[in-house]
Amino acid sequence: MTEKNSYFNLPSDEEVDKMVELFKAFGDKTRYRIISMLAGRKLTVNEIADQLEVSQPAISHQLAVLKNAGLVIGNRQGQYVVYQLADQHIITILEQARAHRLN
Repeated sequence: MTEKNSYFNLPSDEEVDKMVELFKAFGDKTRYRIISMLAGRKLTVNEIADQLEVSQPAISHQLAVLKNAGLVIGNRQGQYVVYQLADQHIITILEQARAHRLN
């Protein structure tokens, strides 16, 4: 039994919880589109809502989920909050997922 556990390198419960939260965040069409839109640019809630033709409150809710998952950050600029991806790793995750599913 010890040999099996060392072979599989089982993750801790904390790691599993974080990874599940991450993949759940990617698992919604609107959130996936938001993440894709934020790759390489910063946008406000209204800009995202306009492009996706989704209500501003619905986009705000999805951005809150993405923030809680550590995928996006928001910075206040005057009366607006401008959102961007939290870091470059998210673009790498997108690219790897696309390569896996589209090839």
